[in-house]
Amino acid sequence: MTEAWQYQIRIYLPDGVAQMERENPQSQELQPLAGVLARHDATMKCQYDAFMDYVIEAEKNGVEQYPLYRWTKATVDDPAKKAKYLESFTLYVGGDEVYAKQAADALEADLQPLVGGPLVKRITKHDTNPARNPQPPAQYR
Repeated sequence: MTEAWQYQIRIYLPDGVAQMERENPQSQELQPLAGVLARHDATMKCQYDAFMDYVIEAEKNGVEQYPLYRWTKATVDDPAKKAKYLESFTLYVGGDEVYAKQAADALEADLQPLVGGPLVKRITKHDTNPARNPQPPAQYR
């Protein structure tokens, strides 16, 4: 029997667009992207912001309960990685961080015309197959 993996789409926005999305997601300039997301009941969250939320939650509740705390904290404290993750956005469909392949494929297809334009640099699709998902380096485990 084949495992039914779930999927996630991430988009990478140019620096100014990423900042606009984080500060004013209702901006007119973002409407083509917002329209695609609305058709798929999708929202997006900046990966840097998601990492910061995790760090803040861990520090509030006790970092020993958060296995990725050390790696995540090191990531948000590294200026080069911060810049990278400020431009990366995870797309949620129906509020879910991972979703069926059919939903991921449809969302990816509708976003594709925006790639290379002023709003979207690139798109990636990830699955939940552990063999294809890197683990934090040993010093962070």
